Amino acid sequence: MHCPYCRHTDTRVLDSRVAEDGTSIRRRRSCPECEKRFTTVEAMQLTVVKRSGATEAFSREKAVDGVRKACKGRPVTDDQLALLGSRVEDALRGSGWAEVPAHEVGLAILGPLRALDEVAYLRFASVYRAFESADDFEAEIAVLRAERPPMGAEPDLISTGANVSMGADASTSADGSTGANALSGGNGKRPPGG
Repeated sequence: MHCPYCRHTDTRVLDSRVAEDGTSIRRRRSCPECEKRFTTVEAMQLTVVKRSGATEAFSREKAVDGVRKACKGRPVTDDQLALLGSRVEDALRGSGWAEVPAHEVGLAILGPLRALDEVAYLRFASVYRAFESADDFEAEIAVLRAERPPMGAEPDLISTGANVSMGADASTSADGSTGANALSGGNGKRPPGG
């Protein structure tokens, strides 16, 4: 690690601690050349693999921006979006994968967004799952109604975010199968009338 003050190439680690969020390590360093001290933060890089095969670093801001579009005109605050972004990133990091397919990012967004705002969820899901007709919306609304908590019960946003599993979302078909494949027949799109 280069010293940020004198650019000396050899610095010494004085102390290492896990950051409060548990996703990074904070290191206190010293430069033997200029004797100044500085702090570095190291985090595991989470990489998104796009459909084209290209890779890019996961960006919480990019994920939140996509959700923000779905939330336009809805009573969703920036703080709620920031928390959703944090939950999505935690779920992806918790998967243990260093490289996450872009599809999994969308799946990780669906659960927390559904708990946050059902209308925004439908908007996001309609683009993410490529709804082609009103029937697609009706089918998803039927799933939402069937799985809605009893009247007066508050959704548990923490467990909703924690239940995001890689490769599945909250959708359930009539035969009991879950995830995107329950709605798509395995191709990411819903069958006509389904």
